[in-house]
Amino acid sequence: MTWHARKGIDRAVDTTYSGAVPTRAIRINPADNVAIVTADVTEGEVVRVDGGIEVRAAEAVPRGGKIALTSIPAGKPVFRYGEEIGVATAEIAAGQHVHTHNLGGGK
Repeated sequence: MTWHARKGIDRAVDTTYSGAVPTRAIRINPADNVAIVTADVTEGEVVRVDGGIEVRAAEAVPRGGKIALTSIPAGKPVFRYGEEIGVATAEIAAGQHVHTHNLGGGK
């Protein structure tokens, strides 16, 4: 238990681990096949995404990076914010970091 002060009022807040998997990624649009991680993710870590989706990280993903929510075949579009942001240059497995090494220009 730790103490936090807010607006001049001291209160105790239980900060012990509850055993629940924290939400660590945000999917902006239901059409998105990637989510943005809100904290550094290590390989093998289970990432909970808004909406109850969970994906196991296939590799480390830095805070602010994109993680694939499903497998994305090579040549298929990658969607973020409901918009196509490029195409997979190689097959991307669910849980992989999506970045310039596997994402290329689209249309």
